[in-house]
Amino acid sequence: MLNYHKLALGFTFFFLLSFSSIAQMIAPPTWSVELQNQNPKAGEETQIIFKAEIPENWYIYSNEFEDFGPIQIELDLDGSSGIERIGDLKAVEPKTKYDDVWEGEVKYFDKTGEFRQEIKITDDNALIKGMLEYQMCSEVTGQCILFDEEFEINLGSAPTTSTAEPAGTGEVDTKEADDLPSKARPSHIETGEDKGSMITFMVVAFLAGLAALLTPCVFPMIPMTVTFFTGRSKSRSQGIRNAFIYGFSIIAIYTIAGTLVAAIQGPEFANWLSTHWVPNVFFFLIFIFFGLAFLGMFELTLPSGLVNAVDSKADKGGLTGLFFMAFTLVLVSFSCTGPIVGSILIESAGGQLAKPILGMFAFSLAFAIPFTLFAIFPEWLNTLPKSGGWLNSVKVVLGFLELALAFKFLSIADQVYHWGLLDRDIYIGIWIVIFTLLGLYLLGKIRLPHDSPVEVVSVPRLLMAMTTFIFVVYMIPGLWGAPLKTLSGYLPPMSTHDFNLIKVIREDGGGTGRVSTLDDTPKFSDFLHLPHGLEGYFDYEQALAAAKRADKPLFIDFTGHGCVNCREMEAKVWVESPVLKRLKEDFVVVALYIDERYELPENDWYTSDYDGKVKKTIGKQNADFQITRFNNNAQPYYVILDHNEELLATPKGYDSNVARFVQFLDDAKEEFERRR
Repeated sequence: MLNYHKLALGFTFFFLLSFSSIAQMIAPPTWSVELQNQNPKAGEETQIIFKAEIPENWYIYSNEFEDFGPIQIELDLDGSSGIERIGDLKAVEPKTKYDDVWEGEVKYFDKTGEFRQEIKITDDNALIKGMLEYQMCSEVTGQCILFDEEFEINLGSAPTTSTAEPAGTGEVDTKEADDLPSKARPSHIETGEDKGSMITFMVVAFLAGLAALLTPCVFPMIPMTVTFFTGRSKSRSQGIRNAFIYGFSIIAIYTIAGTLVAAIQGPEFANWLSTHWVPNVFFFLIFIFFGLAFLGMFELTLPSGLVNAVDSKADKGGLTGLFFMAFTLVLVSFSCTGPIVGSILIESAGGQLAKPILGMFAFSLAFAIPFTLFAIFPEWLNTLPKSGGWLNSVKVVLGFLELALAFKFLSIADQVYHWGLLDRDIYIGIWIVIFTLLGLYLLGKIRLPHDSPVEVVSVPRLLMAMTTFIFVVYMIPGLWGAPLKTLSGYLPPMSTHDFNLIKVIREDGGGTGRVSTLDDTPKFSDFLHLPHGLEGYFDYEQALAAAKRADKPLFIDFTGHGCVNCREMEAKVWVESPVLKRLKEDFVVVALYIDERYELPENDWYTSDYDGKVKKTIGKQNADFQITRFNNNAQPYYVILDHNEELLATPKGYDSNVARFVQFLDDAKEEFERRR
């Protein structure tokens, strides 16, 4: 039942990230290039084998998936002679996952990767020459970089030793080429950090343990347990000792269950869980099953023989008896705790060893503490509310939440396999109905099995109903395209929305034309654009001249068409009025697209001092400018300059904190005024 927004990784992470983003050059993977068989002759077919050793915490995109954002690896054999290309470049067993940021299924390699290209040799002295272009990304730093890797195999030269099997032939010369920045990372090759921080997961699991206490299967057990300890203990000290052993036994039982789940998991299992329709549909059905059980449609019970056998062990006394008494509590309360425990284990099933163990530890800790404390201080029992219909109400509320969260799993399968069952507006509509029914239930307008009549609505219940209806009202604009940022981690992608009124207004300008206030026409503005109605430039020299005329600092946005982190910064930071107002009024903005492949006229080409290559496109020239001038090759990257092209503030990378970004802008503006 637990699904989380992405959270910050903490002060240390941001410190390291901000420090590394100031000046860094990311090294590419190490490539080896060889032929499948030795000494191929004219008329024979063979394969070029490309193997990559990928740096730790980085991965590269493969190919053979839908072209919707990430740059797939491409092989260019221009410059080769004496060969014929057969088919396309093939990836050897890439990993596959659904990426909800890119809104599609992607293929990738981490640690190592292998690609093969089939060719036919038409000349004994063939020259195999070309270039691989690919995108490498990191989830740790949130960066992606586009690299070019050149290679050359000359069959007419003396053979050299190859590291692959079978040994290749010819002279292999692998060269590092452009360290080009490009599109930012997809949000998740599924990891625990993508789901939310481990601490947050444990906090929510702990709260789930507290919620489990307030169910009709568990709450009445508290006084029964206290009576057991006070009746059998010969002294207070023995009672306290037994209470601690009892509590530790509860924690041990649940944690062992988490350990068993962790033991069967692994990265490949996690990838299968996150992408395949079978587990996601299964989880959807399980959540529906649990939800209906909580609503009172049926009762979840374990076999009576198992419960009785464990209960008989509890009567033996001693440490063994205390352990089995705790085990009896776990089994007897299963009908209420089972759905909650199952939800935690499902949410934790992501390939991490620690997550299910720590999740169950946190849940059981919250579950065990009250039993232990009331056993130590039995007089506290007088402060407990009496059992009654309110306990079933807690269970029903949890049932509504289970039903709502079940659709997240069905949504994942729907997006991967393009079933078209749960478009964004349909998903939002389902949630509106579920939470409206929950609000009516809290007001006593709906009565379910095992419920007591609600003659008077208590103030806490009324407040819960009000909160639920406020949430419903918040969701309603989402039916027409409102972003609903708070729920972005739960909802299907905006691209599945049938009628996005917000998008129509933004793209069409609400039916009114917008007149530019710039004193010249920006180059490339017919196909390059800035977000949120910002006016600016897409050529550095033109923007610098405009900044001088306007007597404003120059704000440089190194970005990319498919840069996810760039889009997130625009959607979460730039859109905020303190940031947008400053960008519009206090700076001249220039967006330099690193991955723009528009080829400039030949008289605008130049040879880079960095790598000695001719830069022909807008993207390659912008990338070369970022590398040579700022010693950085990742996006997003924000630079603010004065009219002498000197830095006004330390350049900034990805940072979704609005206050820090505002401070970044204000510091640069203040320094600009000081220099004037």
